Amino acid sequence: MSSIVTDQGVVHYEVSGRGRPVLLLHGWLGSWGYWAETMAQLQSNYRAYALDFWGFGDSGKRRNSFLMADFVELVNQFMDRMGIEAAPIIGHSMGGTVALSLALAHPQRVKQVAVIGSPVNGTSLSFWLKLAGTPWIARMLWQIPFALNTFLKLFSLRATKESERWFSMVTRDVSDTTLDSFFSSIRSLHHTDLTSRIHDISVPIMGMYGANDIIVNPNQADTLETHAANPHIVRLPGSGHFPMLDEPETFHHHLMQFLYRDL
Repeated sequence: MSSIVTDQGVVHYEVSGRGRPVLLLHGWLGSWGYWAETMAQLQSNYRAYALDFWGFGDSGKRRNSFLMADFVELVNQFMDRMGIEAAPIIGHSMGGTVALSLALAHPQRVKQVAVIGSPVNGTSLSFWLKLAGTPWIARMLWQIPFALNTFLKLFSLRATKESERWFSMVTRDVSDTTLDSFFSSIRSLHHTDLTSRIHDISVPIMGMYGANDIIVNPNQADTLETHAANPHIVRLPGSGHFPMLDEPETFHHHLMQFLYRDL
C-alpha cells in the first residue's frame, strides 16, 4: 500500500507494471480494487496507478469538500508528485467524468481518455442515485445500516451479473466512506454537465457502455459520440454498469486495443 501527501490530504494508490504511466480512477462508492484485474492486464506495457479519491478507500477523509473539481485537483496534484507529465486516464462511472473534466481543465496532462459507464451529463444518473445526493436521505441511510445494505443489495441484483461479488466489494468500500463524501460527491456528479464542452477535448476518447446499465443511462454513449471531437464508442450488449465484472475478456480487449494506439 502506497500513499502521498497532497495539499489537501493523503492519497492512497496502488501501482504495478513497467513502462508508460496510465492512471485508473474508480467510481462512486468504489476504490482502486475495481482495477486489480485491469492492472494485471496492463503491466507488460504500462506502469498502472490506481488511486483512491479523497473520502474513499484508504485516502484521507478529513475534508470539507468532495466535489468533482476537488477530484480533478487530486489527480493533477498526484501527477505532479509522481513526476508524470502526461498519461492516458481511464475512469469508471464518476471516475470517467473526473477524467473528462481533467482533460478540459489540464489538457496537457491527458494523452487519451477512456470512460466506462460514465455520465457526461449528471442528469443521466439513476433516480435512486440522485436521491442519495440528498443530505437528509443520505443521513437516514447512514444512520440505519440495514436500510443502506438493503439499498445496495437490491441494486446489486440488477447492476451486474456478478451481483454477489459486487455486493461484497461495495459493502467493503462503503465502510471506508464518510457520510460527507457519500452524498456530496454524488450530488456534485448529478449537477455536472460537460455536454457543451466535450468537443474541446482534442485527444482520443473511448466510451464503453453496457446496454443493461441501470445506474447511468447508456444513452450517454450517444451523447459522447455526438459531441466529442474524436470519439471511439463501444456498446456492450452483455454488460450493465460494471463491464469489467460482466464481460472481463471483452472489456479488456477493447480497452487494450484503444490504449495500444498510443504505443
